[in-house]
Amino acid sequence: MSTTVQAQGAEGRKAQPDHLGHVIFITAAAAMGGFLFGYDSSVINGAVEAIRGKYDIGSAALAQVVAIALIGSAIGAATAGRIADRIGRIRVMQIAAALFTISAVGSALPFSLWDLAFWRVLGGVGIGMASVIGPAYIAEVAPPAYRGRLASFQQAAIVVGIAISQLVNWGILNLADGDQRGQIAGLEAWQWMLGVMVIPAVLYGLLSFAIPESPRFLISAGRTAQAKQVLEEVEGKTVDLDVRVAEIDQAMRSEEKSTFKDLLGGRFGLLPIVWIGIGLSVFQQLVGINVAFYYSSTLWQSVGVDPSSSFFYSFTTSIINILGTVIAMIFVDRVGRKPLALIGSVGMAVSLGLVAWAFSAHLVDGKLPHAEGVLALIAAHAFVLFFALSWGVVVWVLLGEMFPNKIRAAALGVAASAQWIANWAITASFPSLSDWNLSGTYIMYTAFALLSIPFILKWVPETKGKALEEMG
Repeated sequence: MSTTVQAQGAEGRKAQPDHLGHVIFITAAAAMGGFLFGYDSSVINGAVEAIRGKYDIGSAALAQVVAIALIGSAIGAATAGRIADRIGRIRVMQIAAALFTISAVGSALPFSLWDLAFWRVLGGVGIGMASVIGPAYIAEVAPPAYRGRLASFQQAAIVVGIAISQLVNWGILNLADGDQRGQIAGLEAWQWMLGVMVIPAVLYGLLSFAIPESPRFLISAGRTAQAKQVLEEVEGKTVDLDVRVAEIDQAMRSEEKSTFKDLLGGRFGLLPIVWIGIGLSVFQQLVGINVAFYYSSTLWQSVGVDPSSSFFYSFTTSIINILGTVIAMIFVDRVGRKPLALIGSVGMAVSLGLVAWAFSAHLVDGKLPHAEGVLALIAAHAFVLFFALSWGVVVWVLLGEMFPNKIRAAALGVAASAQWIANWAITASFPSLSDWNLSGTYIMYTAFALLSIPFILKWVPETKGKALEEMG
């Protein structure tokens, strides 16, 4: 690229959009996929005990029904990028919305346990697609001067989706007089919980028709005139559109298509930096964070909390999750990635240890003693707060920054796959582990939080303030 094009491109990167509100609308519409990601991931929390009772299944089978959506998520995440390169980002959003809608209807009206599992896999594919295409689209459409702030919409939408799903579940449970299998208009309460997702799914699909295709895809497809229209729409009329198109085209041509072979090397098969990425992904899940979103209602009911209160505590946990995410977004560039991760690890280890101690108390009439019950609630909320303000955001920031350009795409794919696998392992194992020993299960999560501290100190690089080109 010539010096003139680079200089003009730099000016374009500083340009301000004429209608920032419209750009925010486009970003928010794309981030609806993140909302559905969070909603669908967490909504099952309200149906777990009802599904156990309706189909008379044990903990192992129940865990597979809950966790099986993650298999679909892995498939969706692995295929979304290639499909989007062929048919466009908007079309992938529409496919994801259709899968979400079908999954919601099927999950609400299952004939048996096995077709319920199928609908959850289908919804999981939609989750995986949304988890990949939302951030990619936002990065490609957002004006460069606003990219960082607009990219945070996806994570914010996920945690809001989790919170709204818990609030809706709590409202439905109250309509059913606190009975997850209570009848509301001919359906059981848990069926309504899963079926309500039709509303945001349809909204996501409708919004996808109201936003433009990514300029990057349009240029790759030879539709340059349309790409210029979109660029003018999102970056402003002062931008030299010919230069911006040339800049994007040059960037795409110079990109290296990394493969799994590029990741090989080192003493243990993969390059050390790839193992660090895998470690970050795995530790993020092995502390048991998704137990708080998939099973929190069941968890509280198992120690004597009534269903209505357990659903309310699930909602308050989600609000804490939002608060922690906002804190992380404020401080991740100020404090740095490693210090924030260390603060989170120490906080998680302490709070998980307190939860484990509280759950070790003998139940009295099926309930924890008052002091241990209060401590368990406070410590469980503290755990979610420390996770959200650190590992919940920091891991994704590090994974996006720490790999050399040559291997970034392939390394990210491996790290993300490791995260889905670890997520599945924790989600599928919790019901059986909690039947064995609830306190022991939380001791295990505490141990992983403690092990993450030396891992961060010894191996994780600090990427704050470094250009992506500096990563080696």
